[in-house]
Amino acid sequence: MALSTSSNFAKPDDAFRALVETHRGLSEAQSADFNAALVLILANHIGDIDILREAIALAKRRVIETQQQQQQQ
Repeated sequence: MALSTSSNFAKPDDAFRALVETHRGLSEAQSADFNAALVLILANHIGDIDILREAIALAKRRVIETQQQQQQQ
């Protein structure tokens, strides 16, 4: 199985909204804890270490690239 990077949601905006709304009313610490718990739950659901490693690498690259773009502005 390959890592899917295109949207698999019929309504991607609904998925994004659900994630954003979950953070409302949470402190920064609770928000970070929620994100960590969700990542672990979804990683377990995937159950494929190669896909997990690929996703980790992609997420890290995106964070670094975004940070670099922000610093250039």
